[in-house]
Amino acid sequence: MATKFFIPSVNVLGKGSLDEAVGDIKSFGFKHALIVTDKPLVDIGIVGSVVEKLGNAGLAATVYDGVHPNPTVSNVEAGLTLLQTNKCDCVISLGGGSPHDCAKGIALVAANGGNIADYEGLDQSAKPQLPLIAINTTAGTASEMTRFCIITDEKRHIKMAIVDKHVTPILSVNDPELMLKKPKGLTAATGMDALTHAVEAYVSTAATPITDACAIKAIEIIRDNLRTAVNEGSNLEAREQMAYAQFLAGMAFNNASLGYVHAMAHQLGGFYDLPHGVCNALLLPFVQEYNAQVAAPRLKDVAKALGVDVSAMSDAEGAQAAIRTIKTLAKDINIPANLTTIGVKEADIPTLATNALKDACGITNPKQATHEEICQIFKNAM
Repeated sequence: MATKFFIPSVNVLGKGSLDEAVGDIKSFGFKHALIVTDKPLVDIGIVGSVVEKLGNAGLAATVYDGVHPNPTVSNVEAGLTLLQTNKCDCVISLGGGSPHDCAKGIALVAANGGNIADYEGLDQSAKPQLPLIAINTTAGTASEMTRFCIITDEKRHIKMAIVDKHVTPILSVNDPELMLKKPKGLTAATGMDALTHAVEAYVSTAATPITDACAIKAIEIIRDNLRTAVNEGSNLEAREQMAYAQFLAGMAFNNASLGYVHAMAHQLGGFYDLPHGVCNALLLPFVQEYNAQVAAPRLKDVAKALGVDVSAMSDAEGAQAAIRTIKTLAKDINIPANLTTIGVKEADIPTLATNALKDACGITNPKQATHEEICQIFKNAM
């Protein structure tokens, strides 16, 4: 069976890569960019610095800084209005997953018309989005290089999963120098998001040798660098390694897709407006406990990549070792203890489970679950 591998045409990574990328951006010949970002990045001066660099390269910019941590349909509409008013010919996302996803939504609707909800699901657009350049400032979501776009529908209180080849940026930038000012909590949550991407891609039913290689290497790098990045935020080497790890994990899940961790985490984010990385971190071991029924050999590989000596273990023992090690890592970097501590209510679980089973990310989970089983996974994580 044939497989497809999706990735942006150009990806610039490493220390000083932003300055290198400005030359690439100039070569495209765009005249006026809409920069999609959030207010914290404006406040710490990153947005102003990027606008100045682009201006020096001859590219005018209008800034939309209203993106919410879980970007909404309203965010997309507001950014689109600003883009059309200023006749922008390209979009530049600056930030983590939230600005990237919002920018994708804006660029997709700008080119295809209608509303962002029209594109929920797999490859619903007719033509490529307005050209999008993604400049990343966190090491976690890999949204700067994927075909995934997650937008919250405020009216339905759900996150829409838009998986579309047309939302892939034409250029991604991962400069660890832009990540140095990120607080511990955000570094931890985004790092666990990257780990979740790698693990879910590795146990996915759509995994290939290419995605396997990316996923395992990502896990190894996260093992060696996430704790340091969290505890020593100014450690540029750890930041750079985490930038590579999240990019590798993105390459893996962008092509092998994900599983029930993301399908369930999307519902928590949409229903309660909770941080995506934290939701993933809390659900990851409990979903893998469920997956161990059919994916124990793969989870044993995950344990090995996490540094466990699995040579004398059975597949089942190796799977349990992976789950324990994931829990230990999450505890070491102060991820909240359980779903209850972040405000999830048991009475909402049936609704959350119903919506999770509709999420496209669950299609490639290694074992398909019933509504009752999804409810039980949520309860186990409480």
